[in-house]
Amino acid sequence: MLIKRSNNFLEHFFVSVLSFLKESMFTQEYAAKRGFLQKIYPVFRVLIFVSLLLAAMFSRSLYFLAGMYLVCLMLAVFSSIQLGFFLKRTLFFIPLFCLFIGLPALLNIVTPGEPVFSFKIFAFSLSITKQGIISAGFFFMRVLVSVSLCVLLVLTTRHNVLLRVLRVFRVPQVFVMILGMCYRYVYLFIEIIQNTYLAVKSRVGRQMHYKKGQRVVAWNIASLWIRSYDLSQQVYSAMLSRGYTGEPKTLE
Repeated sequence: MLIKRSNNFLEHFFVSVLSFLKESMFTQEYAAKRGFLQKIYPVFRVLIFVSLLLAAMFSRSLYFLAGMYLVCLMLAVFSSIQLGFFLKRTLFFIPLFCLFIGLPALLNIVTPGEPVFSFKIFAFSLSITKQGIISAGFFFMRVLVSVSLCVLLVLTTRHNVLLRVLRVFRVPQVFVMILGMCYRYVYLFIEIIQNTYLAVKSRVGRQMHYKKGQRVVAWNIASLWIRSYDLSQQVYSAMLSRGYTGEPKTLE
């Protein structure tokens, strides 16, 4: 029973993560709303967000970072973005990321300083320092504000408009083209992963020996690589046949 519950948990977890990524990256209905940020000209919008990102990166005040996060929440509300939707997309990965990166900064072996709480692990005496708490707080708030700003920009700007704005700032054509293709390929790959998983499960059931599972996964990785290579060649040929010269053109 424990194995079945564990398998079911992992299955639901990975399916939920794929669905979450798909929904997070390809939600365009918010960009079509008549909110505060959507009414700002895209070039000015990008300049504002870049300025806010630089301010968050070089800020030396936790109060300023907290104020910036409150501004992000207000901008989300004024831009007709549901607050729960926004919070799920900014707080989902941050605690996990900070758990592995930020927590070691709390300890005296990484950030020496005034001890606040001491404890022992085997023969090692460790303590959480005041300077470590401040350092971890800066790290958490900077990541939180930066992610919130990026999510706001992506939600309120269509991806084709955002790519065109990059060309306004003289970003190389090749870089913009790669970004646009990656955006579409990620969506395609998520669809392929979900369909492949459903096909394997419908044919072999829930129970599978791990060696057989490894062979199935390896075969699907090789198949996905070949399919993606063939698809890239077909897409590029189709683009050339329609007059593509290196500069993507989009219709509003």
